[in-house]
Amino acid sequence: KLRRTRVPDKPNYPLSLWSIMKNCIGKDLSKIPMPVNFNEPLSMLQRLTEDYEYADVLDIAAECEDDTEQLAYLAAFSVSAYATTSNRTGKPFNPLLGETYECDRTDDLGWRCLAEQVSHHPPVAALHCEGRKWTCWQEFSMTSKFRGKYVQVNPQGGMFISFNESGRRYSWRKVTTTVNNIIVGKLWVDQHGEAVIEGSNEAQGNKCILNYIPYSYFSREVQRSVKGIVMNRNNEVKWVVRGTWDDKIEIAPVLQTTGPKESPTYTTGEFKIGWQRRPAPPESEKFYNFTTLACQLNEPEEGVAPTDARLRPDQRLMENGAWDESNKEKLRLEDKQRTVRRQREVEAEQATAEGRPYPAYEPMWFKRERREGTEDFIHVYKNNYWQAKEAQDWSGCPEIY
Repeated sequence: KLRRTRVPDKPNYPLSLWSIMKNCIGKDLSKIPMPVNFNEPLSMLQRLTEDYEYADVLDIAAECEDDTEQLAYLAAFSVSAYATTSNRTGKPFNPLLGETYECDRTDDLGWRCLAEQVSHHPPVAALHCEGRKWTCWQEFSMTSKFRGKYVQVNPQGGMFISFNESGRRYSWRKVTTTVNNIIVGKLWVDQHGEAVIEGSNEAQGNKCILNYIPYSYFSREVQRSVKGIVMNRNNEVKWVVRGTWDDKIEIAPVLQTTGPKESPTYTTGEFKIGWQRRPAPPESEKFYNFTTLACQLNEPEEGVAPTDARLRPDQRLMENGAWDESNKEKLRLEDKQRTVRRQREVEAEQATAEGRPYPAYEPMWFKRERREGTEDFIHVYKNNYWQAKEAQDWSGCPEIY
C-alpha cells in the first residue's frame, strides 16, 4: 500500500496564549477546554502508538540469546519514545471515552497496535501491540499542572513487554516531562527522572536503571543526556547504556568493575548503537514537525471501527486547515460526551435510590484485571478486535461522534 508522507501545512492562526492561560494557573490542564490552535492533528491514542516507531529495536532484542543484552536493547527502545518530543510541542487531542485507534502495519513494519480510551475521569488509555516475536501492552494516564512558566506532566500507569520465545517479561514507567516557556519565548521540552526496567517471569531479577538528566544551564553534561546500567540477577553490572533521548543510544558490555561501590568505574567493550533517530522528513517544520510515521497515523482507512480516531471530525477538519470549524466541532463533541456522562450519573443515582446495582462503564476491547503478583489493576486486551474487524461486526461500539 502506498502511504502518504506528509500532511497539509499548518496554517498561521495567531492567538494570544496569555488570554487563555491566565485562567489555568494551578489547575489540571486535562479539564480546561483548549482551542485546537494548541493542538496537532492527532489523538493521544495515535501519539501513544508512535511509541512503536522504533519497534525494529524490539525485533533485535527478541533475537538476543543473552538476557542482559536483550535488556540493554529494550532500554534503548524505551528511550526512543521521547525522540520526537524535542521539537513537537503541539498538544494531541484528548480522546473521547470509547474512542479507539488501530494501526496495522504488519505488512511493512511487522507490528499492529490497538488503543482505546477506557476511562474519562481520570483519562486512561489502554494499548496492545503485537510484533512477530514480542507483545507489548500499556496503560497510560497522566497528571499535569501549569506552574506559570512551565507545565509538568507526570505519566501514570506502566509499559509491559513479553518476549514470546523466551517468556522473559519486563515492565517500566515513563519519566516526567516538562514543557518550558509556556507564556514567553520559544517552547522547549525536557525529560527528567529515573526509569527502572524490571524483569519478571524468565527475566526475574534482571533490571536496568536509566537516568534522564535534567537540562541545566551550568552543567557540563551534554543536554538531553541519558545514562544507565543493566544488572543481572546477582546485581552485577553487565551493560552500560549512554546517549541522548533526542538522537541515539549506545550500549556496551561491561568487562570489569573497579573502584568503590558508591562510584564504580566500568571498563567496557566496544559501544554499539542500540537506537538511532531517523532524520526528519523534508520541510517537516511546516507540518507540525511530524515524522513520516506520524503523517501516516491519521491517514483515512476503510473498514476501521466507527470509534476510530481517524473518523473524528474535529481532528480531520484541523488537519485540513479548517480551524474555526474544527473548534466548533470540538465543542460539540465535548458537549455530547458531557451529556452522556450526566445521563449515566442520573441513571446511577436512580438505581441507588431503588436499591438496584448499576453497571460500571465497560470498555469495548479491554478489561480491567489484577496484575499477577501485585495489588495493581490494569486494562488488558480481550483479544477480540481483529476478529470483529474481519467480520465487520461493530454492533457493540458506542456512537461517540
